[in-house]
Amino acid sequence: MKRSNQKNLILLAILCFLAACNSTQKEEARVTKDFNFDWEFYLEDDENQNKDALWQPVRLPHDWSVEHSFTQENTSGATAFLPGGIGWYKKEFTLPKNAKNKTTWIEFDGVYSNSEVWINNNYLGKRPYGYIPFKYNLTQYLKYGETNEIKVKVDRSAYIDCRWYPGSGIYRNVKLVTTNKLHIPQWGTFITSNKVDKKEALIAINTAIKNEATIHKKATLKTTIFYDGNEVSSTASKISSDKNSSKYIQQEIKITNPNIWDVEHPNLYTVTSEIILNDQIIDRKETVFGIRSFSFDKNKGFFLNGKNLKIKGVCLHHDAGLVGAAVPIGVWQRRLATLKKAGINAIRTAHNPPSEEFLDLCDKMGFLVQDEAFDEFNNPKDKKHNYNQQKADPLTAGYTNHFTEWSERDLKNMVLRDRNHPSIIMWSIGNEIEWTYPNYGKSTGYWGANKVGDVNYYYDEPPLSVEKIKANFTKEKQGEYNLAATAKKLSKWVKEIDTTRPVTANLVIPTVSNFSGYADVLDLVGLSYRQAVYDYSHRNYPNKTFIGTENWAKYHEWKAIENKDYISGIFLWTGIDYMGESRNWPKKGSGSGLLDFAGFKKPAYHMFKTLWNDESHIYITTQTQEKSPYKFDIKSGKVVEKEKGWSKKQKWGWQDVNEHWNYKKGDKIAVEVYTNESEIELFLDDKSLGIQKLKDVEDHILKWIVPYSEGNLVAKAVNFSNKTSISTAKEFNMLSLKADTKEINANGYDVIHFTVQLKDKNGNLIKHQDQEIEFIIDGNVKLLGVDNGSSTNIQDYQSNKIITSKGKALLILQANFEASSIKVKAVSKKIESETIEINIK
Repeated sequence: MKRSNQKNLILLAILCFLAACNSTQKEEARVTKDFNFDWEFYLEDDENQNKDALWQPVRLPHDWSVEHSFTQENTSGATAFLPGGIGWYKKEFTLPKNAKNKTTWIEFDGVYSNSEVWINNNYLGKRPYGYIPFKYNLTQYLKYGETNEIKVKVDRSAYIDCRWYPGSGIYRNVKLVTTNKLHIPQWGTFITSNKVDKKEALIAINTAIKNEATIHKKATLKTTIFYDGNEVSSTASKISSDKNSSKYIQQEIKITNPNIWDVEHPNLYTVTSEIILNDQIIDRKETVFGIRSFSFDKNKGFFLNGKNLKIKGVCLHHDAGLVGAAVPIGVWQRRLATLKKAGINAIRTAHNPPSEEFLDLCDKMGFLVQDEAFDEFNNPKDKKHNYNQQKADPLTAGYTNHFTEWSERDLKNMVLRDRNHPSIIMWSIGNEIEWTYPNYGKSTGYWGANKVGDVNYYYDEPPLSVEKIKANFTKEKQGEYNLAATAKKLSKWVKEIDTTRPVTANLVIPTVSNFSGYADVLDLVGLSYRQAVYDYSHRNYPNKTFIGTENWAKYHEWKAIENKDYISGIFLWTGIDYMGESRNWPKKGSGSGLLDFAGFKKPAYHMFKTLWNDESHIYITTQTQEKSPYKFDIKSGKVVEKEKGWSKKQKWGWQDVNEHWNYKKGDKIAVEVYTNESEIELFLDDKSLGIQKLKDVEDHILKWIVPYSEGNLVAKAVNFSNKTSISTAKEFNMLSLKADTKEINANGYDVIHFTVQLKDKNGNLIKHQDQEIEFIIDGNVKLLGVDNGSSTNIQDYQSNKIITSKGKALLILQANFEASSIKVKAVSKKIESETIEINIK
């Protein structure tokens, strides 16, 4: 027995030694820390920095503006009537003594705006642009085994610095990275698919190697590709790096029978890059990528993996209602999943680079992405009136003050960070930049001194010939800056980093930009609200490739390109309502989205679901005839527009419709039905109100005008079982509360969405009346806030009480760090919902 015990002890010692070796090996590899927690914040100027009472604990990502009340004092509708200011952040942390001979840097994915950073009172630098990722090397200033302090100043005192709501603060993720002196730098891996088909893919991996050591290093770079956790293939290359040097290692790996990434099957692979020195892994970096091919053809449009595909896109700003600009990924997941169900397959990140985790989500969910860099170049836009401007005052001073100095670094950082995302299919260098170059608009003949006749900029081709427009443009002064020359530099900088994707821009005056030199530096010409010039552009500039990059959420926008192969698709303005770009108090933002501020579906959503999703869909809206755009024409026996051609000229927003069946008896009601079924029969209870056919209407809306009477209004597909209905609702009697999940993790990130809906005693939805709702929350959880989706709701977000809009409201809660269970119920006028219990594991 003794000998057996000795053997066991020896075996145990060997195992412990091997475990220690493995532990040491892990310690020497890359350590990436989530650096979002244990920060402190105060909203003040420099004078009170040392007053401890002013500092409050915060969790990143953090947007201080959205935590304040909506107000007209020192705010603007352009930025949602929420305040700016100057904010300070600080955080204490320690690093182990064995990190002393390594390299440590901090990564910020976005700080809005004009950030400055110090470590242990040593100034690291500034970053003016609030939408761009950046890093600082901390190594020479760190104390090891002792407390370090990092401070960040954020200056948004120019509170009208943007045309939409930007948020304020460290509103995206922060990471702290420690590596060995020989390592792969930030964004140091670039993966491309050189050949893609169903049988084989050739994967090219370009890996940057940085040696900050003072001695010559010889090591090995091992690159392994994984799919679904399983190793697919690997390769290795010798590294010979001189001291204080950087170099690139080119590798190629063949994958047989690859799992292709596309919008329906977003398959993802992982590249693991390891630097091995003396049989130890001293750095290890993972990069997610997808295998896919795509192309744009000037005559045939867009192809993904060899298949012709129309881009059915939406533009999105980066805020998400009640959470402002600091958006938990679970909030984006809910919103994008809703858009996906409508058939949307693409997103334009208007008008700035998004967060890294937003793009990760697009990769996983199968969205195509246009990644956009700037809304302004050298000349500013008018934030107060949303039009042309040449100079900015102190309150509207934005990125244009820094564009000349910083645009190259910022643009390249965007491309470097985002180039491995399979979702990204184009880089946009700018949005409607021509606004700020006055000679562009004056040349067209649409308006100003050269206006010709009664023409409509949005719906009519230019009244002047190409030659005349050129002549007008040539005689106008170019101004201090040349737009085409600036765009040429931006395009060049993108292609210094990535040549696998086309460069585009959203052109608002393409009738000039197509010949001024601006469009010539673009691989793909984006057209902003310019369905009038689709044929004109293709006819006069047959060697250019065009796409609709900003379009109204209207059927006529889709109809204009549905059968035009040479237009690859469109991006609707917008997918979701966004804060800012408002001209009237108390409206806090734009209502042009398919979803509202709370992520609830709007009538326009249902219209595009009938256009972009093949599943049978029927949706009913109503309105009094007086408020509707329709009348009954006795001669034809049809419902027609009061103003001929009205539907073809509709722009932002949707017509004023209701989603209920509650009116006064005898009222004449215009009923609209959005569907992809060829024929719909309308019933009130069991009485038929007639059949309408899609082939008989130009606007894809079936219409009836009927006298109101209580009951159940049913729209039923003829010769098909699908139908939908809305019913007259009685008095408020019930609260329906639903949660989008039953379980989340205690990680400080996961969220739960609760939606409450008013109902009558029969369970009919009440959408014509509203009530104040109080959410009773029992348990350890963070309240993110409440909203009802309305653009005119300006109550504080951080509350557990809300007045519904259309009988509906939203509550969002976020996990803390303790496992527990929470209970939530909704209460109004002594009426209670059922209690929902959520497990936080």
